[in-house]
Amino acid sequence: MTAEERARSIAAYVALGSNIDNREQFLQDAITALNEESGIVVTGLSSIYETEPVGYVDQSAFLNMVVQIQTVIPAEDLLFTLLAIENRLGRKRDVRWGPRTIDLDLLLYGDERLTTPDLIIPHPRMHERAFVLVPLSEVLCERQDAAFEFISAQLEKLEGKEGVVLWKKAQ
Repeated sequence: MTAEERARSIAAYVALGSNIDNREQFLQDAITALNEESGIVVTGLSSIYETEPVGYVDQSAFLNMVVQIQTVIPAEDLLFTLLAIENRLGRKRDVRWGPRTIDLDLLLYGDERLTTPDLIIPHPRMHERAFVLVPLSEVLCERQDAAFEFISAQLEKLEGKEGVVLWKKAQ
């Protein structure tokens, strides 16, 4: 990303999850793919957490994390970029909430609030999911702003945080 692009970039937050084969490798491959995209730079990483599946529970445990990116890509285009990365990494959508090589969810895009047929920002269910809020709060903690305060408050209210176990500390 050029200095000019960096100056006009937006901070966005993406949740990553994997529960097939080498889960950690799929997370790393997704981070590499994000960094290789024109107009995206990964600027922050949470620790990796192991979590039990939600929704469809007859599957292996997930590894989850959140990355902060700086991007000049508009939110809807960024969504399609994330879907393309999922496809390149072998994501299949056979079962709703089923097993996956990688799942990339756009959680926040700057301070934008957006509702389109394809995308809702902030992510509409993130406040219900400890496996999202725990790593997101970790990445946001450096900001200590309204977004961090909101996510921290949501996390405090949420039941089931014990199902989110630190698997590998951020480096």
